[in-house]
Amino acid sequence: MNSQNNNNGLLWAAAGFTAFLAARALYRNINKYSFSDKTVLITGASRGLGLVLARQLAAEGAKLAICARDVDELETARREFAGMGAEVMTITCDVTDRNQVHEMISSIRERFGGIDVLINNAGVIQVGPMESMTLHEYEETMKTHFWAPLYTMLAVIPHMKEQGAGRIINISSVGGKISLPHLVPYSASKFALVGLSEGMHAELKKDGIVVTTVCPGLTRTGSPRNVIVKGQHEKEYAWFKTADSLPFMTMDAEQTAYKILEASRQGDAELVTTLSGKFITAFHGFFPGATSELLGIVNKILPAAGGIGSTERKKGYESESGKSETIATVLTDKAAQKNNEMGASK
Repeated sequence: MNSQNNNNGLLWAAAGFTAFLAARALYRNINKYSFSDKTVLITGASRGLGLVLARQLAAEGAKLAICARDVDELETARREFAGMGAEVMTITCDVTDRNQVHEMISSIRERFGGIDVLINNAGVIQVGPMESMTLHEYEETMKTHFWAPLYTMLAVIPHMKEQGAGRIINISSVGGKISLPHLVPYSASKFALVGLSEGMHAELKKDGIVVTTVCPGLTRTGSPRNVIVKGQHEKEYAWFKTADSLPFMTMDAEQTAYKILEASRQGDAELVTTLSGKFITAFHGFFPGATSELLGIVNKILPAAGGIGSTERKKGYESESGKSETIATVLTDKAAQKNNEMGASK
């Protein structure tokens, strides 16, 4: 009898949990956030993932404010959106400069009246062994991945509070959950962004502002061409570009952008993309020590220090070689053509 009662209890608990999940899914679908006619500011939107996010938002009828440092890349993006019939404003801005950020926010508010959605996407990646990284690389990534998002958030939050609503999307990385060898400055700064973003989510939800922390796994945006490479730069670039291209390890930029916007639309606190990204994040959560030991083994097979060392920096496109131009990297090359990542080599 006790066994039967226990089984009945488990069945009722399972049924109740299933009903809760169904009701939650229905509520989330009914209360989805719409980006139509919303003013969306995207940093680093002239190429790569930022550009793909802007394309999808434009197709939904959002009003776009896109910023970047490169005037030519911004103009290429502007022409594309103008051809789509989208309402777009382009701003040349270095988001690591707080004064420039405030000027940008003021100009956007003057044109559109307010900012409904902020997407902190601007980023920088330096690839190479720890011995090749100087204090400059750490300062550069912290300025870009921590201070810049903080500047933009502090600038828009008061206005979002006045509106009683807003969406903020912070693009971190799986590298902001697990510190990866040969990407130490990048990972350290992305960890800082995760902490900032999670805290903002907890504190701002009461004001109707939803902050979503996004930790993409490897994403085929075409961005390897524009990473900074140090040490044995051709070898470093070859492994990085190849890893960025493998279909079973990576996700295309369009699918990633869709998932990001859906997560924000649903009001999710966090999104981790790619199966490999979810697996390694979960594994690290349960076995942080073992993860570090395994990554130590990976580090042994990565290029040793040397080459151009710590005093010189190369861009990805300057580091192309026979090892990085193979059938295994075709998908990244196609993505670079598609997502405005080619201009830097001109």
